[in-house]
Amino acid sequence: MRSGQDEPDRSGRLGAAELDAALGERATLVQFSSAFCQPCRATRGILAEVARMVDGVAHVEIDAEARLDLVRRLGVVRTPTVLVLDADGRVVRRAAGQPRRADVIAALGAAV
Repeated sequence: MRSGQDEPDRSGRLGAAELDAALGERATLVQFSSAFCQPCRATRGILAEVARMVDGVAHVEIDAEARLDLVRRLGVVRTPTVLVLDADGRVVRRAAGQPRRADVIAALGAAV
């Protein structure tokens, strides 16, 4: 895949100002959701639970319809989409669809 201006930036950094929330000390789980998305509700529970279990990890949920700027920039094409950010806000993992708890915990290994 070539890099170009028309392609979404899927690997850049995200800051607290862009997310309207504080980043986690060690990692941040960013979830893009939509109002009528059933898997988004389940994903919310899984990510919130993992964030409570792992010190220094924050969970941020973003309404995809309200933040089309980020959706386009990051190339989000379905909900839920989950991004794992490291402490500096760099995207180190991404997945679409409802994740399994074990997969989320494993993905955090790339961030911390």
